[in-house]
Amino acid sequence: MSDPLLPLLLAVPVVILACQAGGRAVRMLGQPPVIGEILAGILLGPSLLGWIAPSVQEHLFPPSVLPVTSTLGNLALLAFLFLIGLELDLRSLATARGAVAAVSLSGVLLPMALGAALASAMYPRLAPPGVGRLPFTLFVAVALSITAFPVLARILADRGLETTRLGAFVLACAATDDALAWCLLTAVVALSTAGTALSALTTLALTAVFAAGLVLLRPALHALLKRAGRTSDDLVLVLLFAGLCLSAYTTDQIGVHPAFGAFLFGAVAPRGLPAVERSAARIRAVVLPLLLPLFFVDTGLHTDFSTLPAGQWGWGAAILAVAVIGKWGGAACAARLTGSDWRWSAAVGTLMSCRGLTELVVLGIGRQIGVITEQLFTLLVIMTVVTTAATTPVLRRVAGNDPRMTPSVPHEDLQPDTAREVTG
Repeated sequence: MSDPLLPLLLAVPVVILACQAGGRAVRMLGQPPVIGEILAGILLGPSLLGWIAPSVQEHLFPPSVLPVTSTLGNLALLAFLFLIGLELDLRSLATARGAVAAVSLSGVLLPMALGAALASAMYPRLAPPGVGRLPFTLFVAVALSITAFPVLARILADRGLETTRLGAFVLACAATDDALAWCLLTAVVALSTAGTALSALTTLALTAVFAAGLVLLRPALHALLKRAGRTSDDLVLVLLFAGLCLSAYTTDQIGVHPAFGAFLFGAVAPRGLPAVERSAARIRAVVLPLLLPLFFVDTGLHTDFSTLPAGQWGWGAAILAVAVIGKWGGAACAARLTGSDWRWSAAVGTLMSCRGLTELVVLGIGRQIGVITEQLFTLLVIMTVVTTAATTPVLRRVAGNDPRMTPSVPHEDLQPDTAREVTG
């Protein structure tokens, strides 16, 4: 009998190197590396490699290795969501009012409303058998309201805008937007996986209790990690990793996806402790380049353009149109109504339309719980790639030579009214 480790020793380096190559290639085109990593995962799947060389793909990813790569990819996903929660600025959420609140709410509610209308039309043709209209509609609506906070931060950093008022404003909006979207997604998952409305309410109540418990334990966690940091960074790393795994296990037992537990643990983990920051950097250094690519290839293996009937490409165009109009229109119009000019508002709408890896996470959850079909999953992945790839070139066109959207402008000269809203 052949060693089951051997196929893994081939598949893992192929995936890692392909994603690294894809990320570096698109970086030269001015795109965030995640675009190349997503495309590399798709190209290793049935859409290209499985189409032109099915025997090669089967040799690289035999059935025996897929559960292992999928498990490692999902473990990396939990660590990634922990990092998102850790990087989430809770103070920006606590002080979010005025323009930030308006842009965040509009950037969620308008795409949700348009997405719900589109999902109702798609339900007879694209919903999986046995899935109710309400969970299908709500999931599609929430999926179209996502903003990719980490990819957005990377785009702003690449342009040197992360410390400007535009960068601070959009990041505060994106953080609030994602917090709202994750709360809504929790409700949708509970509704989809529970048998009755009472079961869904019970699941939501238990999730709320668990989140409240984590918040109450935050001072004790701070003291524990502070004490551990005096002993060894390794101990802090172990405690953080064990905490995110146990939190993910708890939410899974409650009836919500493990991703929520990892995200919640990251959101309540103490900030400002040097040992925690160093441990998070170590997790990031290993997970993002070495293990997260396995999540991309797992996504790519479930993205198959060849299985899409010709008539479904029309639905794909409709999804893309709703995604752009809802997200860009909601955020840009809200920014304009709160006193910003159209160029600034258009830049805000463009940045808020970035979806990236966060969207893939949401779509993966929907696929795993069976609320969307493989065909709809593929269409939504296409929308994710297009909207993320369009962010940088559209922002460059919208910004033009506007001095407010360059890193050389003094911090206090940028949109004074809006700046007060961001800082509270």
